[in-house]
Amino acid sequence: MPELQLVRILLLASLSFIFAFACAPILTHFLYKYKLGKQIRNNGNTPIFTALHLHKAGTPTMGGILIWGTLTIFIAFFYFLGLIFPGLSALNFFSRPETLLPLAILLFSAIVGLFDDWLDVRGQGKGGLRMKHRLIIYTAIAALGAAWFYFKLDWTTLHIPFWKNLEIGAWYIPFFIFVIVATAFSVNETDGLDGLAGGTLLIAFASFAVISFALGRYDLAAFCGVIIGALAAFLWFNIAPARFYMGDTGAMSLGIALGVIALLTNSVFILPLVGFIFVIESLSVIIQLTSKKLRGGKKVFKSAPIHHHFQALGWSEPKIVMRFWLIAGVVAAIGLAVFFLDIKF
Repeated sequence: MPELQLVRILLLASLSFIFAFACAPILTHFLYKYKLGKQIRNNGNTPIFTALHLHKAGTPTMGGILIWGTLTIFIAFFYFLGLIFPGLSALNFFSRPETLLPLAILLFSAIVGLFDDWLDVRGQGKGGLRMKHRLIIYTAIAALGAAWFYFKLDWTTLHIPFWKNLEIGAWYIPFFIFVIVATAFSVNETDGLDGLAGGTLLIAFASFAVISFALGRYDLAAFCGVIIGALAAFLWFNIAPARFYMGDTGAMSLGIALGVIALLTNSVFILPLVGFIFVIESLSVIIQLTSKKLRGGKKVFKSAPIHHHFQALGWSEPKIVMRFWLIAGVVAAIGLAVFFLDIKF
């Protein structure tokens, strides 16, 4: 029954928040003890960014461990609990058709991000992996997901709202890779102010929890619910002044998982609305780089991504973050309205 499934999802989300909230002080103690702090680049190429963020140097990163760690523990715990006590199997949300791929691709990317964060805090590799290396690695991860969709699931169609299901054949593979990589790096661009990425991700995953539930994909909705609970606990400690930061291990992995869920629910064209802030952040970077290249170094924004532009204008971090949250929530609501109108008509 849908009502019982809703209770299950809300229960898992609540337990996830409580568990992650209890674990957060342990994680922050570990990060501070071993001085796994954020490095602020100060090479002269980004003077505005450096001036605005130099005071954050030393604040621990890798906080994304709290989110994907909670998800992994919950999936394993409730899976084995259901095997030992069959009467509690209803709480298990690990399933091959719905949550196996999002979990696998999230963990792969989380480990890569963790390694990148480690290089950054230790000052190795010029502040972490180079962009071309990161692009190659995450493209390879996306390609594995694309192969699973195409060869294992025989997935070759895209649903275009208010129109039809479009058959694109093998073109689904490059399309899948583009969506995953673009979403991951867009979320990573957003992770620049205290609470910004966490809040906008929470809104996005909540939206896809609703979409998954509406489609009857209850395990996937529960998957999103556990992430939402862990994100809420993370936000408690990440709101300015942040106790720790998400890091690549959180931003990249959650961005990739978000893209996979959008594709798995065949609602990828709703993703730009649900993740509107991510789109704007990436566009601002693209516009800035293009302008500097074609206009002899002239910039459109004082600093990019766009949240740094507003910082440079004198806006406080909380003002930027809260206004971006509001924009994200309103546009995500529009995205959900489009989704429900589409399935209705």
